[in-house]
Amino acid sequence: MAAIHSNEFKRDAVRIALTSGLTRHQVASNLRVGHSTLGKWVRAFSEESKVPAHDAELLRENERLRKESRILRF
Repeated sequence: MAAIHSNEFKRDAVRIALTSGLTRHQVASNLRVGHSTLGKWVRAFSEESKVPAHDAELLRENERLRKESRILRF
């Protein structure tokens, strides 16, 4: 049975996919959703999820630090 994700989850997934610097395959794998599913969400939500340029750098840095933190926990 397919998982049902909230619109908030989908928007967050799109934001991460567009700003994290990770590949979409990595983002999809990290979020445990299909690559094609993430692609559909990006097409549906990308316009609404665009981030101002000055915030995008901060978001990328936050995602990088989260990734580093996940790695260091193990």
